[in-house]
Amino acid sequence: MEPSSLSGLPAGVGEALEAEGVAELYPPQQAAVEAGVLDGESLVAAVPTASGKTLIAELAMLSSIQRGGKALYIVPLRALASEKKAEFERWEEFDVTVGVSTGNYDSDGEWLASRDIIVATSEKVDSLIRNGAPWIDDLTCVVSDEVHLVDDSHRGPTLEVTLAKLRKVNPGLQTVALSATVGNADVIADWLDAELVESDWRPIELHTGVHFGNAINFDDGSQREVPVERGEDQTAELVGDALDTEEGGQGGSSLVFVNSRRNAESSARKLGEVTSSRLTGEERDRLRELAEEIRGVSDTDTSEDLADAVEQGSAFHHAGLASEHRSLIEDAFRDRLIKCVSATPTLAAGVNTPARRVIVRDWRRYDGEFGGMKPLDVLEVHQMCGRAGRPGLDPYGEAVLLANDADTQEELFERYVWAEAEPVRSKLAAEPALRTHVLATIASGFAATREGLLSFLDNTLYATQTDDEGRLAAVTDTVLDYLEVNGFVERDRDGGAEGLAATGIGHTVSRLYLDPMSAAEILDGLRTVADGDADDAAADAEFVPADEAGADPDADSPGFTTYTRGDAEETDGDADRPDSGNDERPAVTPLGLYHLVSRTPDTYELYLKSGDREEYTEVCYERETEFLGDVPSEYEDVRFEDWLAALKTARLLEDWANEVDEDRIAERYGVGPGDIRGKVDTAEWLLRAAETLARDVEGIDGDVVVQVREARKRLEYGVREELLDLAGVRNVGRKRARRLYEAGIESRADLREADKAVVLGALRGRERTAERILENAGREDPSLDGVDPDSSASAAATAGADADGDGDGQASLGDFG
Repeated sequence: MEPSSLSGLPAGVGEALEAEGVAELYPPQQAAVEAGVLDGESLVAAVPTASGKTLIAELAMLSSIQRGGKALYIVPLRALASEKKAEFERWEEFDVTVGVSTGNYDSDGEWLASRDIIVATSEKVDSLIRNGAPWIDDLTCVVSDEVHLVDDSHRGPTLEVTLAKLRKVNPGLQTVALSATVGNADVIADWLDAELVESDWRPIELHTGVHFGNAINFDDGSQREVPVERGEDQTAELVGDALDTEEGGQGGSSLVFVNSRRNAESSARKLGEVTSSRLTGEERDRLRELAEEIRGVSDTDTSEDLADAVEQGSAFHHAGLASEHRSLIEDAFRDRLIKCVSATPTLAAGVNTPARRVIVRDWRRYDGEFGGMKPLDVLEVHQMCGRAGRPGLDPYGEAVLLANDADTQEELFERYVWAEAEPVRSKLAAEPALRTHVLATIASGFAATREGLLSFLDNTLYATQTDDEGRLAAVTDTVLDYLEVNGFVERDRDGGAEGLAATGIGHTVSRLYLDPMSAAEILDGLRTVADGDADDAAADAEFVPADEAGADPDADSPGFTTYTRGDAEETDGDADRPDSGNDERPAVTPLGLYHLVSRTPDTYELYLKSGDREEYTEVCYERETEFLGDVPSEYEDVRFEDWLAALKTARLLEDWANEVDEDRIAERYGVGPGDIRGKVDTAEWLLRAAETLARDVEGIDGDVVVQVREARKRLEYGVREELLDLAGVRNVGRKRARRLYEAGIESRADLREADKAVVLGALRGRERTAERILENAGREDPSLDGVDPDSSASAAATAGADADGDGDGQASLGDFG
């Protein structure tokens, strides 16, 4: 089927596809057309990676727009949103406008109303619905990329509920779900009332096998010799073999999947010895330039290690990298400049990084709940293997698992190579998913009664897969009890139907996109600094497990717990706590606020390593007066450990706000630059929410709101209090603000009046940067033509910055300009 023969698309689209090289539709694409995807029919396409799923989505969206509609494309990752937006923008020549939205969770994205295609993460779409985005009602087509991720315990429930809400708002909505091949694609299709297109077809052949001894044994019975002598590394030999195999005039690149960040970094270093000897002179020059760009992203050991590997033609990829790092690596790998990437499995989740050969080095990873090294799921390994083979570039793809003995080889064939992917299972009934989404469903007006709520939840995949109808009702009632006790919903039990309504604070919590338990924790903390005597139960409460408060401990499957408030007077263990001076209100300090948001469910706390408990217990009691809430007893092992983990996380945030150098933070806490940025972003978002909640809590005075705002701004810019005004000037950032301050320029107003030579000296003679900063500060004449930098200002700025632990390296995460 030729693209130009398709009807229902904007004029010229078919011909444009043929000009791109799409002479004929792939078999799954043709099957989608025959199933009515151009006519507004809903569809589930469960086909392998690189088999044309995105074009199926584009055909659906373009035909919907041609009929006067509007399309939404939901992705699981922010990085994928940018990639898809760039891909869809080629349709702008046909008057199709594209927008992307992945940012703030408390806006309605009104500007997106003018866009024909909107790309967003499922979390962002959920927040847009909660905030009443008016254009949601205008959607005629929604595409859910990687829909099998409804199985993911973190992101899955949001995707599931979001699709249910979109379909309820727009009864005639065309839903197109794109998935890897899974064990129960028919169940997903039934849930979405969609036609199913299921196929194993790929545009280029994929050979999957196991390397053992001196050869790869493939699933079709063929072999490829790759000798590995005693003492040689299996992975290194396979990477070298792929590079040495001349197909289409050049060797092939490799993706190596390992089970941890540390292993990814060590693998990249080791494989650099393989790739470096196979680089051309031009490639070496380009890689040196790329390495310098990587070093410029952040001044951490991780950044330096990555740059060193890249110079050798190798790289690592994991969640600890800054987003700029990951983008640079992905682009260079797609361009075949980087020859091998060692990655954790996160790279398999959607980002377009195909390779000639995929090597699954580690097929087990540590799982705390499992109690050791647990085998990966079949679907996850199949996703990794699906990265092998670049259409148009590689004649075939190879996916190889590694075995050291015949028994393991047999096990890998049985477990992964010949196995079917597991069925997708809803995770909606897991904490905190239902707690969050039940409140949002009520606050957004999707349900006003208990019966209406259950009716709405009956449209989810969870309900489709649950045989026991009473189970969903029981779990929902437990969650409603929690939300009512915490003041987020009101229940009217008079009359026939039980009425449900979100309270004012409940609406705020939903709009802020907070887990209700996070909101309750924040509210409890803020109430400890409320004016007057907090004599109501809510002000003096603390969290206790539901089964200790009389709730049904069997309300859900293992792993589901809810929390309610118990009267503080009924709790024991106070005798084990040191005197905390609770007769006085605690001082509101940045550390106290950072600790408050770090102990919420919306924050991933830092892990307490060996020796950390003793160190942070000492810090805990040294700074106990700063905590917004009572310190648990040391004898409450789990609660106390959680408290200390939150304290460790808070100390990282405090270091960042105190201008401690990024590489020192990374070394001190054992994290990467991406982790620092992630912790800072999450805490900033939660403090922004706390600022809003503080205005809604009776008894919280304006000074507390100001203190919350200041703590948030210090995190945003990564500076001490005296630099807030300077750091707020665009292009300044934390390092430049400190240099300017040490040179005697202490405010935005000073920038408008200061001697230009002093400004230029403080900014190390960088004329263009200085001019941009002066312009952004509002200086009438920002030009520095003919101005020489003041050397004394430069020396003072550098000495001051170094004294503050903020040396003279490249711009850190706080330097956004």
